[in-house]
Amino acid sequence: MMGIKHISALLALMLSWALVPAPALADDAAERTYDVIVSDEGDAALIEGATFAVDGFSRAQKGSANERDGQDIGYSYYTGSSPDAVVALVFSDGVLCYIPRSVHALCDVQDATSCAQMRAYVTSLDAAADKGSGSIPEDIPWSFTSDEVAVAHGLVITFSVDVEGRFYVGMVPADAHDAPDWTTLRPDYADILTVVEPGSVQVRAPAEGLAAFGEFLAGIDYSPLWVTLKTTGCAIVLIFVLGLAAAYLTMRLPKRAQGIFDTIFTIPMVLPPTVCGFVLLLLLGRNTAVGQWFIDIGFPLIFSWPATVIAATIVAFPLMYRSCRGAFESLDANMLDAARTLGWSDMRIFFRLMIPLTWSSIAAATVLAFARALGEFGATLFLAGNYVGITRTIPIAIYFEWMSGNTDVAIFWTVVILLFSFAVILFINVWDRRTTRYRKRSDG
Repeated sequence: MMGIKHISALLALMLSWALVPAPALADDAAERTYDVIVSDEGDAALIEGATFAVDGFSRAQKGSANERDGQDIGYSYYTGSSPDAVVALVFSDGVLCYIPRSVHALCDVQDATSCAQMRAYVTSLDAAADKGSGSIPEDIPWSFTSDEVAVAHGLVITFSVDVEGRFYVGMVPADAHDAPDWTTLRPDYADILTVVEPGSVQVRAPAEGLAAFGEFLAGIDYSPLWVTLKTTGCAIVLIFVLGLAAAYLTMRLPKRAQGIFDTIFTIPMVLPPTVCGFVLLLLLGRNTAVGQWFIDIGFPLIFSWPATVIAATIVAFPLMYRSCRGAFESLDANMLDAARTLGWSDMRIFFRLMIPLTWSSIAAATVLAFARALGEFGATLFLAGNYVGITRTIPIAIYFEWMSGNTDVAIFWTVVILLFSFAVILFINVWDRRTTRYRKRSDG
């Protein structure tokens, strides 16, 4: 079978008439602004009073230049299992919309109103499907065709190409290059939809105001919140115990050893979180002895929920350690020595004297460490990954929602983090004022 690439030059000469440049878009009917109601799922739309509606909308962001089941059809997009799909090829300098003859009873390419309504449908659905990759500009020129082969934008484009019961739109360069550069020749993307009877699509108007906000809240996956709270809750227990223990024990070491351990315990605070995550990955990964041991006992660490706790603990631990260490060092050494002369053990001095006297500093350090663990991103992503409902915390959700174009969801989680941070700072300020008043009364 002769492929399209072998006859593209001939087709370019024979089919220069095939493109219909929007036959009547200049008249009043075509220039009207249509109120398009888009479904909640973004796959269907309806214009009140129109002769047709659309359904099954999808955006093919990328095609393929590979052969399709052994058939060379050039650069192609899959358009579905039916030859009746409407295809809008979006180029940087224009849109070519193919409306098959089989749907002319509902949407005729020679009718200006039908073309204008199709343009409104595609533009509205395309905007709803925008996930950060852009949508069709309002002022871009449109062309319509019902011919299965057309020449446009330097390409010979063939619609409804049947490949083993699967239909594609294929394209080759009009000048028959042997090795075309598809990064510049191909469309930016393709919008694909189906024309249907108006009564076959039930689309309700989108909610507004508080109703829209309620629907937005109802549609959010709240698992990042629960993962974050669970992770931070477990991490802060570890941070509290380890921070107090490390601060107390380092004070009992010789000065030279204190400097070494103090550096080790503090270094996660000055390293970028991604570096901490990478180091943890090198130490606990599946190819390490420690990581393999945990796998052998049926408790793999990497890319699991415990990894989120480990990452949050390591990154937030220095805040607890440094604050507790400073609070303990500020205590009067003579008072501690006096307690020892009374026969108090070191543990009794620690729990009955040191902790009560430094409790305000310990509480503030705990809250700060909690806030740091709550906002941990880099180390968690490296060590635990991004698994919805398992390791996706709020900071990770913000990043990936934004990358996916779900800006509203990313803003929602950002507001949640801001509220948590506000509450933490407010708590510290209130606590500090309370302890300050207590000290003043005591001094008086």
